[in-house]
Amino acid sequence: MESSKSNSSLKIMVLVLLLLLLGSIFYIFKLKTEVTTLTTQVSSVKTEKENVMKDLQNLKDTYDAAIAEKTTMSDELIAEREKVVGLMAKLEKSKGDASSMAKYKQQFLDLQTKMKTLMQQVEVLKKENQVLTTNLDSTKVVLADSKNYNQVLVGQNEELSKTVEKGSKLSLLNLKTATYILRGSGKEIETDKASRVDLLKISFTIAENSIAKSGDKTYYVQVIDSRGNVLGDKVTANFGDKSLTYSFSSVVKYENKTVNVSQDLHGKDFASGTYFVNVFDKNELVSKSSFTLR
Repeated sequence: MESSKSNSSLKIMVLVLLLLLLGSIFYIFKLKTEVTTLTTQVSSVKTEKENVMKDLQNLKDTYDAAIAEKTTMSDELIAEREKVVGLMAKLEKSKGDASSMAKYKQQFLDLQTKMKTLMQQVEVLKKENQVLTTNLDSTKVVLADSKNYNQVLVGQNEELSKTVEKGSKLSLLNLKTATYILRGSGKEIETDKASRVDLLKISFTIAENSIAKSGDKTYYVQVIDSRGNVLGDKVTANFGDKSLTYSFSSVVKYENKTVNVSQDLHGKDFASGTYFVNVFDKNELVSKSSFTLR
């Protein structure tokens, strides 16, 4: 009797343990299934985030290409592209949960729909431009001969203008400097000895030019001694962003005929060595020479 009861108790315990074991196996299986499902969901959301980001990048590239064509819709295209860029920045910072991904995907779809509408309008504009270009090409064919003829005339006129401009410039010739002792009587005696020189006589000739503009001409004469000093008045004149320090200026009344110009530069204690004489028309050097005092 007791043996029978003992066997029954043992069977019950085995049954309970078996049930517990089955329950544990079922719980572990369920937990594993939930973990696998969660992992799959996380991987799926990550993949979806990457896909949406890729789709947004394609949208941006489409807008970039359309904007580069510089149509009349450029401002509107730029505004829509900025919306795409903004959504890409938000998506990049998002945690990527399923709820937010659904929201971002819907926003992408809205932007995509808008893009397709705009691209259709861009295509219409491009076709209209092609028709306009074709019409313009036809007009250009008609006007080609006239345009080419005008270009030839313009080229000839430009060359003529350059020739006239070049030819109208005055030429300065025979720039010379003579050095003298100046006596009390006013007599001038030529010398090349530096310690005895009192006077420099600088002269040059303006050549005849029938097509040059007549009127008063101002020339700036710069005399530089052997030590690099500018002699005379040492006046500085500004010509735009350039300046010139000169010894004296000479105003000449020019009437398209040859004019001989001569002007004196007084001084004392001249140094021996080589001197340089430069003549400028404003800031343009038009003639130069040198002389030596012993």
